[in-house]
Amino acid sequence: MPTEFKLPELGEGIKSADVLNVLVAPGDVIKKEQSVIEIESEKATAEVPSSVAGRVVEVRVKTGQKIKPGQVILTIEEGVTAAAAPNPAEPKKAAPAAKAPELPKAAPAAAKSDKEPVFAAPSVRQFAREIGVDIRAVQSTGPDGRISMDDVKNHARRLSKGSGAASAPAPAGAAPRIEAGPLPDFTKFGEISREPMNAVRRATVRQMSLSWSQIPHVTLFDRADITAAEELRQQYKAKAEAAGGKLTITAMLLKVVGAALKAHPHLNASVDLAREELILKRYVNIGCAMDTPRGLVVPVIRDADKKSILQFAVELAQTSDRVRAGKLGLNEMQGGTFTMTNLGALGTTHFTPIINYPEVAILGVGRAASEASFANGICRPRLILPLSLSFDHRVVDGADGARFLHWIVEALEKPLMLAMES
Repeated sequence: MPTEFKLPELGEGIKSADVLNVLVAPGDVIKKEQSVIEIESEKATAEVPSSVAGRVVEVRVKTGQKIKPGQVILTIEEGVTAAAAPNPAEPKKAAPAAKAPELPKAAPAAAKSDKEPVFAAPSVRQFAREIGVDIRAVQSTGPDGRISMDDVKNHARRLSKGSGAASAPAPAGAAPRIEAGPLPDFTKFGEISREPMNAVRRATVRQMSLSWSQIPHVTLFDRADITAAEELRQQYKAKAEAAGGKLTITAMLLKVVGAALKAHPHLNASVDLAREELILKRYVNIGCAMDTPRGLVVPVIRDADKKSILQFAVELAQTSDRVRAGKLGLNEMQGGTFTMTNLGALGTTHFTPIINYPEVAILGVGRAASEASFANGICRPRLILPLSLSFDHRVVDGADGARFLHWIVEALEKPLMLAMES
């Protein structure tokens, strides 16, 4: 009996993906880890490698189809190699299907003990945490005791309706319900066309709605004199290019912001309202928002407090190449603790960036411009960089936000400070 190869979990919060390309056909002999389909999720485009080797018996997906984790992509006759592949016209002898280990059944109703395993996808676990449900108390209806998203929702409904309890308000972190108001008939006024949202745009709609509805935003503005920093950039950009990178103001800012977050840990945090706690992260991973034809993507630069400017220059260049090629991995867009967005190339100065939930701050970078500056009675041209810091006022007080932004400005204006303090 052929083995079924199913779409694996795509990461926390990713419930579906669109099939962009099917890379194999019935009769093809494939190797383990060979890519079989290309998908676009709400976070990235990626190729899905097969976990088994053999001859493709049947392809159960097609281009343009929406698929979910756990859905069968292919059926494969295992044990067939390219060298030993029989003639497709001849009757095929199916290899015995690999027997998966049997999972223990989950308890039907009572909460499990701490020692019992709970079988649920990462996205289901995250959803349960967000709405305040103990995953161990959920009654499973899936195969082999696996807990589904609907199981969690049904459990939450029973909690809110049972024992005469009033329905609880949606906790912070739960995805907001976007209630669209009625639209007029635009065709009365002229010709229109409709464009379906792609997966990235749909994800942006949900994430921005969640961030704006859950986080009380405050935005501070400042300006940094980066004349000295620009002189250093010009001096060392050839060295960065020789290493395979590009020395940009973003690469330099990653170094500055990574050090600033270590000095101001409350801007590298998340808020847990259910437990009335702040989650202070001891790692610094900075998301860098990038514009693509598909929409906004935010790859994450990890360990930003431990790398050199030269390392950032190389990593940013490599990441940009993968973004343009649509090859950014899902894991490269997860785990951020702070976000930077640079609109300087588009001529923007100050703006009010929206925080990327569940982070608590985001730095907006505008276009640097030469301005006249007076010092000691002398007028000199200086290169001025506009900066915008949006932060979660539940976690960060205005004075703390101002100190953080001023730290960044001072580090840009006095590059030696960064070497001395970080």
